[in-house]
Amino acid sequence: MKLPKAGTIEIAPSILSADFARLGEELSVLESAGVKIAHIDVMDGHFVPNITMGPPVVAKIRGVSKLCFDCHLMISEPAKYVESFVKAGADVITFHIEATDEPEKVIEQIHELGCGAGITLNPDTKVSAIEKVASLCDMVLVMTVHPGFSGQKFIGEAAEKIGEIRKLVGPDIRVQVDGGISVETAGLVTSLGADTLVAGNAVFSNPDRAAAIKAILEAAG
Repeated sequence: MKLPKAGTIEIAPSILSADFARLGEELSVLESAGVKIAHIDVMDGHFVPNITMGPPVVAKIRGVSKLCFDCHLMISEPAKYVESFVKAGADVITFHIEATDEPEKVIEQIHELGCGAGITLNPDTKVSAIEKVASLCDMVLVMTVHPGFSGQKFIGEAAEKIGEIRKLVGPDIRVQVDGGISVETAGLVTSLGADTLVAGNAVFSNPDRAAAIKAILEAAG
């Protein structure tokens, strides 16, 4: 599935918080709950301290899900791995502005492979870092926690960049926010202009995944 058009508010559950022993079932539950985007956190132990999953895992779950796979590459040298993730079944590749000196080339590479492109910036990175490339992307991701660990506290100062980015990209590019998203924070980020909310613990810590998703959507307005 391709990335839904901008404007509609979408919850993108981060499967890093899911039960890895039953990932296929978890994805089916998300689909049944009306979710369209699955957020897949890829960490390399270099750009961020932790290591998560690579293309083989994406390829396996691609075979059991029709969701839009948004692969968030928290890795060094993203250009080196883009093709592998696209071949594995990624629908969107999101990479960090901090990880490359040639973001335009990475975006072009992603698009040439028929995949959606996203650019993301860390909480301490200014919006000016992505000004030249944001409009070339299908989505901009604002990190409201420091990448590399789940379950961190929401950084309100980082969220303030959402409004600036929405003005920068206009209404036709998705603005995603990742980190500390819950019933308590969803309304704030959507009021600032976000339309794509990554939620990990807030979804998967609830035995009733569908109820958790519904609650966040309702809070988001």
